[in-house]
Amino acid sequence: MAKKILIIDDEGSIRESLAGILSDEGFESICVESAEAGFEVLDEERIHLVLLDIWMPGMDGMTALAKIKEQFPSLPVIMISGHGNIETAVQATKIGAFDFIEKPPSYDKIVLSINNALHISDLEEENLILKEKSPQQANLTGCSAAIINVRQQLERVAPTDAWVLIRGEHGTGKELAAQMIHRLSASSERPMIEVNCAAIPEELIESELFGHEKGSFTGAVTSKRGKFDQADGGILFLDEIGDMSLKTQAKILRILQEQKFERVGGSKTISVDVRVLAATNKDLEKEIEAGNFRADLFWRLNVVPIHMPPLRDRIVDLPFLVEDILRIFSQKGLGTKDFTPEALQLMALHNWPGNVRELRNFIERIVIMTPNNVITEEIVGSLLPPDIKNNKSAARTREITASALTGQAGQGQFKEAKKHFEKEFLQQKLNANNGNISQTAEQVGLERSHLHKKLKALGIEVKADN
Repeated sequence: MAKKILIIDDEGSIRESLAGILSDEGFESICVESAEAGFEVLDEERIHLVLLDIWMPGMDGMTALAKIKEQFPSLPVIMISGHGNIETAVQATKIGAFDFIEKPPSYDKIVLSINNALHISDLEEENLILKEKSPQQANLTGCSAAIINVRQQLERVAPTDAWVLIRGEHGTGKELAAQMIHRLSASSERPMIEVNCAAIPEELIESELFGHEKGSFTGAVTSKRGKFDQADGGILFLDEIGDMSLKTQAKILRILQEQKFERVGGSKTISVDVRVLAATNKDLEKEIEAGNFRADLFWRLNVVPIHMPPLRDRIVDLPFLVEDILRIFSQKGLGTKDFTPEALQLMALHNWPGNVRELRNFIERIVIMTPNNVITEEIVGSLLPPDIKNNKSAARTREITASALTGQAGQGQFKEAKKHFEKEFLQQKLNANNGNISQTAEQVGLERSHLHKKLKALGIEVKADN
């Protein structure tokens, strides 16, 4: 997709000349003769760079530059002027201009400046994406059959354009699943646009999703692009879709089907190409029966359903989750803690109704409030519900699972149990990939060299040519 460059200049010959240069270099240009008209374009289109004249009737270029950097701080702007001087160039640079070019602009100089500005802009966007892709944000931890099955489903659907409905209780990692799809998708180079449908007031959600025009309602002092517009060519993640009102559901269904919409208070039709991921903790079939959710919207979203298992159904993943969470808190400077096997065993008896989120909060509380470096069964027992240790029925139903965390009859240790789990998991993945190290490393989210060391440490033999 060609990058769009906005040319703002009151001289028709300059606009025509610049548009010709841009066309030759494979760019798409949009030409306007005033700063006021330029802002209308910026409100409606995704512009990658602005070529801005300084001396124009109405709003001058320097005023426009300051306003652009205020409203679109990451948008590169190159100033052009027939009456330039060093003082003006320095002032423009201080305000935020990327470069200052005198008229008439030479072909080579304008192309070099544009390419440099776009290159830096791309690097900044890539840096933002890399920050969003930290391991703890896009990694589903564990080796249970349930979580392995989820990872395999995500790996299969991610490279496609299929829409996905992620379902599961609060705290099961639905957002992590969406981030994993994004990371493995063809749109990974662009940020995933996220909308929490439950956190936005009903009266504002249309503006948030579709954008609005200036003056369309009280407080709309400027035009605004909506989330659908921002996600054009990429992925839109609608979290807690089950909390959306019926009125908004009707509007969003039409947009999902047609990929076209109008902003609030606007009349211009905007076309987009958006892949939608949705998530909910609600039983949508029951919500449909109760009249709270549209059946046609459900079937539109439910192309590939993914179910995130609750922690109680994958309790063997507890030691891996605990280790991951402890590492995250250690990186934040909260110190290093270690849980005894007995403490983990007791934690395995808890039902964890808040799932991994509850576990994370539980461990954070322990890390902050407990001075001990070793977390014992007594410490855990003082913070868990009092009936856990005395609930013999719960203990019996989870006896095998709990003992698996620390070795049969309590003879093993946590690290040995974890080593056993890791070995079984990696051997399974390696066999599935016919011993291919590169494919296995990509699937489990490890660097190839790191996986080699891990396999060697676990005593898993690898063919020499891998």
